[in-house]
Amino acid sequence: MERLQLTGERVVAPARRRGLADEVADRIREAIFRGAYAPGAPLREVELSGVLQVSRGPVREALRVLEREGLVHCAWHRGTVVTTLSGEDVAELDSLRGALEDLAVQQVITHASDEDFAAIEKAANVMERTTDSHAMAGLDIAFHDVVFAATGHQRLVAAWETIRCQVHLFLLTRIGLSTEGYLGCIPQEHQALAAALRSRDPQAIPLFAAHRRHAVDVVTGTSNPA
Repeated sequence: MERLQLTGERVVAPARRRGLADEVADRIREAIFRGAYAPGAPLREVELSGVLQVSRGPVREALRVLEREGLVHCAWHRGTVVTTLSGEDVAELDSLRGALEDLAVQQVITHASDEDFAAIEKAANVMERTTDSHAMAGLDIAFHDVVFAATGHQRLVAAWETIRCQVHLFLLTRIGLSTEGYLGCIPQEHQALAAALRSRDPQAIPLFAAHRRHAVDVVTGTSNPA
C-alpha cells in the first residue's frame, strides 16, 4: 500500500474519502430498517447491484460493513442474509444495552440541561404522529440516541453507537412477531421515560429497565406481545 512520509520514521496511510460502498451500505441498511428485508432474508449481490445500479464490488464491500455492524451474516454455503438474532444474542444485547443505559440515565438525571430534556421530550412526542411500525422502531432508536447524547459522555455515546444497529434489528424482530398494541403503547412509554428524566427521578433507571424488559419478553415468548 502506498504510504505518506511525514517526519523521521512516522508514516500514515493516505486518507480515504467516503466512497460508493458506504453509500450502498447506507441504502441497504435503510432498506432493512424499513422492513424490505426481514431477518433471515437473503441479500444477493447480483440483485442488489441491479437495483442500486452499481457493480458487485461496492455491494460486496457494503455487505462487509453491515456484517461488522451485526446486521447481516455472511457464510460461504448460504451467501449473505439479514441477521436472525438467537436467544443468546438477545440476552447478550439486552445485558450490554442495560449496562450502558443505566449509566446513561444516571448521567442525564445528574447533568442534563433544560435543552437536553426538551430534545428528549420532542423525540418522544413525535412518536404520536407515527402510524407505521417500522417507522416507529426507527423513532424508538432516535429517542435513545437523544438520551445518550444528553449524557455529555463521549465514550458512552460511542459505546452505544457500536450496538445501536443491532438494537434496531432487535426492535424489528419484536414487531415481526407481533404489532398488536405496539403503535398505541410506545409513544406513552417514551413520554413517561422523558418525564422521569425531566424530574431527575432516580426511579427512571428501573423505568427504563421495565421498558426494555417488555420488548425482550415479547421476543423470547415469555409474555403476551400486546
